[in-house]
Amino acid sequence: MRVLVVEDDAKMASFVVRGLKQAGYAVDHAPDGETGLALAQSTDYDAAIVDVMLPHLDGISLVRRIRAARRPLPVLFLSAKSSVDDRVRGLQAGGDDYLTKPFAFSDLVARVQALIRRATSSPETKKLTAGDVTLDLVTREVSCAGNPVELQPREFSLLAFLLRHVGRSVSKTMILGARWTGSVR
Repeated sequence: MRVLVVEDDAKMASFVVRGLKQAGYAVDHAPDGETGLALAQSTDYDAAIVDVMLPHLDGISLVRRIRAARRPLPVLFLSAKSSVDDRVRGLQAGGDDYLTKPFAFSDLVARVQALIRRATSSPETKKLTAGDVTLDLVTREVSCAGNPVELQPREFSLLAFLLRHVGRSVSKTMILGARWTGSVR
């Protein structure tokens, strides 16, 4: 699963990116709204985390432009702006959820998982199976013959990649080209 983080505060961005990578997500970071928009328009993301107060293009305008382009990207606003009016403005602009700073990282991850779960409409994209092996992309659980299997993020990503290509030959180049940043699409 690939997530876009649009956050101008370097310390906050580093914290969120590092935590999401440790949770097994592939993460791209944009330090401003214009860069975030360019990434959102050129890459398929499973979710985006967008700060409201951004340089060059604020988060509300960024999401409005994503929605105007009919991109189905689930968006979580992450902002220090915490009034009811701010949250309503974010949701009305096209945000799917709104979390205020400071926040518990477990809350952020749970919300990202929920966004992805709601956005994933077909069951075959939620779970991958081959023989006795089952991999749940949303809960990130793996089992073999009904027994849970603990995997590191890259192991999980590699298994997901291979399960998406069951019955087909997969070259080393294909595996290496799958963007090894914590998750394979």
